[in-house]
Amino acid sequence: MERKWALILGSSSGFGASTARIFAEKGYGIIGIHLDRRNRITEVESLVRDLRNHDVPVHFFNVNAASDAKRNEVIPLLEEILVNEGGKIHFFLHSLAFGSLLPFISEQEKIAGRKHLDMTIDVMANSLVYWTQSLLNADVLRNARIFAMTSNGSGNVWPNYGPVSAAKAALEAHVRQLAIELAPYGFTVNAILAGVTDTPALRKIPGHEHLLHVARKKNPHNRTTQPKDVAKCLAALASDNTYWMTGNVICVDGGESICA
Repeated sequence: MERKWALILGSSSGFGASTARIFAEKGYGIIGIHLDRRNRITEVESLVRDLRNHDVPVHFFNVNAASDAKRNEVIPLLEEILVNEGGKIHFFLHSLAFGSLLPFISEQEKIAGRKHLDMTIDVMANSLVYWTQSLLNADVLRNARIFAMTSNGSGNVWPNYGPVSAAKAALEAHVRQLAIELAPYGFTVNAILAGVTDTPALRKIPGHEHLLHVARKKNPHNRTTQPKDVAKCLAALASDNTYWMTGNVICVDGGESICA
């Protein structure tokens, strides 16, 4: 049988790392794109070793996924990997979590300007479109299940979350548009709205302790969402049988969002 591959943007921590682990367990080859400084490389190398322990090929690229130049460098390398090792990319996860956390209006704090908004929306939303276009042009996708990580912040106001909130709203719009335009290819595109999860990205949000406290109190399971909860759902949703499910924002939160 042809090997299936999972491509994960933001593969070194949080949702991306947990998803890589689950898909490696299921026999997928893993291609990870991440951006980490030298002080985290040891952790990333440990993750790669763990993935390879499942006897699957693993290739990680420490590059800025939002850079056109870096994407254009990586795509031919992906093509070469798939030619040499066989298979196509069946699963693509966009889990980039890098943006400005600044207020729009403040007399005491620095405020979000054009460069902050442009960068945040480009990294956390527009890059989904650019990567999808490049992967399609390279003909490396097959029966692709494409997912992007959104958040409750796309429709709610949190302190200093304005730029990221705008990016998540744009991301969901991109998911809908891509879902329609990729339908003739047999590819699906959906957004995953996870419950509040204690990840490195969440810890950068001012007041994240309060968000975790409220989520834990609301959630009927009496705990917050964990990255592996989301990764296991993604593994199930990556099935070929989900070909008729596309253009959605899917809650994976243990019921958190429907509790008052």
